[in-house]
Amino acid sequence: MSNAQAHAHELHTLWGTGQNCVGVGMDDFLLVILDLMGVYLGGMEASTVMTLRGEIVLRRSRSRKEADCSLPRLAIELSLGFRHPKGRARARDLQSPQSSPNHIPLAAMANPPHGGILKDLIARDAPRRAELAAEAEKLPAIVLGDRQLCDLELILNGGFSPLEGFMNEKDYNGVVENNRLADGNLFSMPICLDLTKEAIEELGVKPGARITLRDSRDDRNLGILNVDDVYQPDKQKEAKEVFGGDPDHPAVKFLFNQTNDYYVGGKIDAIDRLMHYDYVGLRYTPAELRLHFDKLGWSKVVAFQTRNPMHRAHRELTVRAARTRQANVLIHPVVGMTKPGDIDHFTRVRVYQALLPRYPNGMAVLGLLPLAMRMGGPREAIWHAIIRKNHGATHFIVGRDHAGPGKNSKGEEIYGPYDAQYAVEKYRDELGIEVVPFQQMTYLPDTDEYMPKDEVPKEVKTLDISGTELRRRLRTGGDIPEWFSYPEVVRVLRESHPPRNKQGFTVFLTGYTNSGKDAIARALNVTLNQQGGRSVTLLLGESIRGELSSELGFSREDRNKNIQRIGFVASELTRSGAAVIAAPIAPFADSRKAARELVEKAGSFYLVHVATPLEHCEKTDRRGIYAKARRGEIKGFTGVDDPYEAPAGKEADLVVDISKDNVRTAVHQIVLLLEAEGLLDQL
Repeated sequence: MSNAQAHAHELHTLWGTGQNCVGVGMDDFLLVILDLMGVYLGGMEASTVMTLRGEIVLRRSRSRKEADCSLPRLAIELSLGFRHPKGRARARDLQSPQSSPNHIPLAAMANPPHGGILKDLIARDAPRRAELAAEAEKLPAIVLGDRQLCDLELILNGGFSPLEGFMNEKDYNGVVENNRLADGNLFSMPICLDLTKEAIEELGVKPGARITLRDSRDDRNLGILNVDDVYQPDKQKEAKEVFGGDPDHPAVKFLFNQTNDYYVGGKIDAIDRLMHYDYVGLRYTPAELRLHFDKLGWSKVVAFQTRNPMHRAHRELTVRAARTRQANVLIHPVVGMTKPGDIDHFTRVRVYQALLPRYPNGMAVLGLLPLAMRMGGPREAIWHAIIRKNHGATHFIVGRDHAGPGKNSKGEEIYGPYDAQYAVEKYRDELGIEVVPFQQMTYLPDTDEYMPKDEVPKEVKTLDISGTELRRRLRTGGDIPEWFSYPEVVRVLRESHPPRNKQGFTVFLTGYTNSGKDAIARALNVTLNQQGGRSVTLLLGESIRGELSSELGFSREDRNKNIQRIGFVASELTRSGAAVIAAPIAPFADSRKAARELVEKAGSFYLVHVATPLEHCEKTDRRGIYAKARRGEIKGFTGVDDPYEAPAGKEADLVVDISKDNVRTAVHQIVLLLEAEGLLDQL
């Protein structure tokens, strides 16, 4: 038995008998610490350890005074990495001879991690942090994107145990084909680092190379990748085997449109955790969450995955699951990347915090998961279960259409409503976490309760509000009944989703020079300011050219860049609830489409085609600009020697023509459009 194990055994035995450190002096305590440093850290010079040990032994020989051990027991346990035999917390077990010297098993307080050992790379590599950080500065670096950062965070903190890095080709193929890593462990989702061929060549990425992994948000080095291999995946096969192959699946679109063509596999030496500035106290790592459960005395934990706000049905579902399993509840929402169009995580977390007091005292805990979802249905359900197992949960709720992407372009559901439940049931014995399947909950008004739909007799009246209907009521200010959601939850949602007449919007006018679009824009600006209720911003083409795009010319590329800037400014103002009136020429359909897509992420966008004929624009041109263009004094002039792609089909939301109507009439048509959309108070 090693010195560390001998001292540990002695101290642990004393604690186990309830002596609370009596008989163990502070010098003994320090000796244990030093021996454990030798076991765990491995990076400290042996001579330094021996010197410190010698000083303590010498001092102890002079005075055998016993220490009072006034440190809180939990602090000692955490420092030493023990779990008290009567159930107190520990951070790590002593390293057993059979275990890897680089990984330390966590306490089996609730559920052992997937593969038996929590691969907390941050804890493992902490003693070498300074050495690794210095090395990372000298190495070529890969700057990681958002999804890569989400994946890396859960690799580093052990959330993806047993992974110790990005998958090499053997692991990748095993997961894609059979839901298994090369060592046979169950794992259902490929976790890969994708790079371009150019980046691989430029950075010298090849087997045996060491490459720094850098955070794109703050330029911090997070780890060093030990390159195992570089390979080109079969994306068609990955799309089919992992996600079902539907081209409308968001993960399939991401795979073919945003994922680079080569994958790089290898284990990671960890330098630092990712930095977050929001909800820091709720961002538990697996080790921290396990310790938290242990501190609370929880032995059974039901985890609930969500990417949506929670309402009364979700509260009833989780309480019912906890009641039937005699367990507590972990509300474990995803705050990384979810489905496009989902409610932002800031709003959702405020909803969860508002809901938490509605649980019986001490029943539920809220923790945030920085996961990049793939919306992979059956595969994702298995993956989610493994992740929750690593976080210490003993049970995991899988409901209807778990992590489903919804319908494809044909209106068909990509996955069946219970495909995810069937998948986790298939691997039930291997998962090591009990899956709790649930049907959709429905409200029974006669008894004021929620029940799973499959338990409700056909003759009993039920009520439901769909997600689409909820969004409509939030948008219009419609009533959201208390049987559906709690007032404090609705209040949070209304703060983040004001009614239509308080939301921002952009009116984007396009047309030839002197078509009347500037005059319409100025008049609309006056009209909206007179009405009040929101700030109004006017973005005229010439003003933007002078203030934001003075260095740009009139090539197609520069014109598109100008519209891109206008779209960005309009989107940010729209997001803040303003009314934006933009009036550039915007001659090209692709740049107008890009501006619409950008603004519609923040609010409403209305394209108004000021379709005044070119002949009329030229005839009424008092500044003589068209005449100069005809004489060749102005080059690249839209309508003369540069094309204008008029909005076609349904691109324009409204068409006006100043050669037929006046400015007042055009403005009134725009106001009527906005009023019909619910964006203006009653006229």
